[in-house]
Amino acid sequence: MPNTHETTHRFFDTLSQRNNSFDDRDKHKSSCNSSANSDLENLQDQELYLSDCESVVSGHKSDQISPFNSAMVKLVEGDRARDFIKTRFVSCLGLLGQQAKVVAIHRNSFSGFMGQAMLQSFRIYLKAMEKNYGGNANVKFAWYGGCGKDDAFKVLEHGFGACGNNDNNGWYGRGVYLAPHDFPMECVKNVGVDKDGLRHLLLCRVILGKVELVPLGSDLCHPSSKEFDSGVDNLALPKKYIVWNTRMNTHILPEYIISFKAPSCLKEFFRVPGHLNRPISPWIPFPTLIAELSKFLPPPSVALISKSHRDYKEHKILRHEFIHLARKIAGDKLLISVIKSFRAKCF
Repeated sequence: MPNTHETTHRFFDTLSQRNNSFDDRDKHKSSCNSSANSDLENLQDQELYLSDCESVVSGHKSDQISPFNSAMVKLVEGDRARDFIKTRFVSCLGLLGQQAKVVAIHRNSFSGFMGQAMLQSFRIYLKAMEKNYGGNANVKFAWYGGCGKDDAFKVLEHGFGACGNNDNNGWYGRGVYLAPHDFPMECVKNVGVDKDGLRHLLLCRVILGKVELVPLGSDLCHPSSKEFDSGVDNLALPKKYIVWNTRMNTHILPEYIISFKAPSCLKEFFRVPGHLNRPISPWIPFPTLIAELSKFLPPPSVALISKSHRDYKEHKILRHEFIHLARKIAGDKLLISVIKSFRAKCF
């Protein structure tokens, strides 16, 4: 049976040959080309062989020194997998890609007890899902950010859940949130910076199975029915994959870590262009709005709005994202009533 990483490299070789003009094509673009978006997904169309892995794959260019643990093998420049992942990552960062610098990419060799257990569990569930869905388990590549290097290390050492899923704000239920491979910005905006000024993301293979739409503000902690396996925030163009906590260590396989440098302040890269970034609705201070809403909404709803407001002030989310959640929870009718009442008192 072929080795996982040998198989991956064959696919990367094919993809690299098909996309030898990839750098020139995307150098001037601020977002991923639709045809390029499918490149990594094409890996899913091939048969996935998951078996016991050696610490070092024969013939694989690598540097054995790793800042994470002995299971992580640093890929050197010229390695096809490294170059492909680097190119795809930078091209999908939009304007930030012009200032971001990929410093290192490490591959998980799955050596050691935990690594083998993680790999075997994923392999067992993959085969079960393929059997259940006629050969297609809907496997995707996705980014996981956590809060930085420490979180990545804990995931590799102890599995998901060890770091408390700190990037999970609870907006879409209780699970691990990952970003599709062509939306790394969803993770970049939350990941922390280590003492060396680096940010770290995990590139994972994820078994999604049949997905369902998880509404904003959901309190789900498992699929809504036996029909579904995982969730997304948008069925047509998902920016979040939600893998429930009960499946996070069987349906997510962390394969690579990408370490990169980016500007210390990322706020400008998430701004809504033009006038859309300025308030155009009747004005009311957000703290006042939340205080007024607390008179009508149940405590859990108020707590969720308050938390999203804190996230907004800490630049973890955009203004329109906070407003969207507030509208989703409170409803436009109540919000309009509260705003009109406030304006009547002021004027």
